This record gives sequence, structure tokens and C-alpha cells, in this order.
Amino acid sequence: MTFAVAVPQSHHAHGSRLANREPLWVRWTLISIALLFLLGFLLMPLAVVFSQAFSKGWSVYASALLEPNALAAVRLTLLVASISVPLNVVFGLCASWSIAKFEFKGKSLLITLIDLPFSVSPVVAGLIYVLMFGLQGWFGGWLSEHNIKLIFAVPGIVMATIFVTFPFVARELIPLMQAQGTEEEEAAIVLGASGWQTFWRVTLPNIKWGLLYGVILSNARAMGEFGAVSVVSGHIRGLTNTIPLHVEILYNEYNSAAAFAVASLLALLALVTLALKSFLEWRLQTSVSQQDDS
Repeated sequence: MTFAVAVPQSHHAHGSRLANREPLWVRWTLISIALLFLLGFLLMPLAVVFSQAFSKGWSVYASALLEPNALAAVRLTLLVASISVPLNVVFGLCASWSIAKFEFKGKSLLITLIDLPFSVSPVVAGLIYVLMFGLQGWFGGWLSEHNIKLIFAVPGIVMATIFVTFPFVARELIPLMQAQGTEEEEAAIVLGASGWQTFWRVTLPNIKWGLLYGVILSNARAMGEFGAVSVVSGHIRGLTNTIPLHVEILYNEYNSAAAFAVASLLALLALVTLALKSFLEWRLQTSVSQQDDS
């Protein structure tokens, strides 16, 4: 026979406070190091971007953003993001559902392939697309015969962007769906719900905050991607230049005021992404804690 000794919760809390108690100088040192890193690597670069963007006045800033090539870069960036992000959502939902809900051969390989863009340089990824679909590539001759242009055109930019962004949605949903298990879906099916009804009324409400979190990260990376897009775009002004590529061209032409003005759009995107990311992290933690309490 075994006996369980009940320890009061207040004793646990008191022990935790004692274990986490550090000398004052240690706490202030760690806090100071964190603040210095934030100041040096986040706040100061942002301040430089906006100060340089407005260094020659509002009129120069506005004219740099309203310049035809800048507007074309903004439109192309939005177009690429509007195509790649929804496709990543579809892939992320399918991949995470398969990995979290089923057991099958090759499951570990699929997880490894999802992480592939994190380990492959974006420049290498863009070069692979050029070697495959360029004029001298594996499929270049066939594409040329059928008057299909992928490289140095919008389709190539979309493909490169999808490659570098597709892990974000899947990687946010896989652990979330694995933690939730399959009990609720199984109960819904037993009660007569179809597959689509189970997904829309059971699965999706449980993963909505994680899904939005992955969408925001994927969208931010899609709009800010430089390496892979630079290789496949051809740098054609007004046609294949996204916002990061347009910033590079302006800076190389020593038009720093215009370059920083356009770069401020990406800085604003980063700030908005950070705010939304923090909000969704809070909602996701709140949702998980509510499910644990229930």
C-alpha cells in the first residue's frame, strides 16, 4: 500500500519564489543586457530608417513613395503575397492535419522537408529555380517552345516566395494540433458530422489563433524576402522589382532619401507584424489555458 503526501499549494508557491530569487545585481545585469541588445539591434536601426526617410522633408518622402516604379514595386509585392500566403495556408492545413491526425510511412520525412527552407539559403533556392526553369535549365527548352516564362517574371517570384515561406503556417499548426489530439473530431464524427462540418465547427475554431499567427509570419516574410526573389526576378524596373529590390536599386544609385523612404514601408510592416504577433501569442496562450481549464 502506498500513501500520497499532500503538500499545500502555498508551500509550492513559496518554494518556487525561493528558487527563482536572484541577487539584485544579477537581475539588473540581465535586464540591462537585454535592453542594450534591443536598443542596438532593433530601436536604433528603426530610428535611423525613419530619420533618413524624412531627412529631406515630407515632399521628398511622398514623391519617393508615389514614384511610378515604387508604386509598381508595392503592387507586385502585394500581388506576390496575396498568391503565396493563401497557398501556404492550404499547404499548412493539409500538412499539419496529416501529421497530427494520422500515422503513415514517410511522416518524419515530410516533417524534415517542411523544415528544408530554414536550412537552405534563399539565394540557393532561387538559383535552383533558375537551373530548373531558366532558358538553359532542365525545363527551359520546353517552356520556351510553349512560350511560358517563369524565370525573370512574376511566376518565378511567386514560386521562390512560396518556397521560403511555406514552413511558417505548418510549423505553427503542427504542435498545436498534436497537443489538442483527435478526441473532439472523433466525437463529432460519431455524432454524425461530416468531414467538412468537423473541420469548420471543431478543428478550425481550435486552431484559428495559431493559423492567424502563421499567416502573419508568412506574409511578413513574403513581403520582405530579398535573396531568392533577387535571383529569379531579373531586376526589371516596373515589372519584376519588389519593394526590397527597389530599395536596393535606389541605394545603389546613391538616392538614399528615396531608398530609406521606401524602406520605411517595410519597417512599418515589421512594427505592425510585431504588434499582431504579440496580440495573437496572447490570444493563443489564453485559448490554450481555457482549454486546459475545461
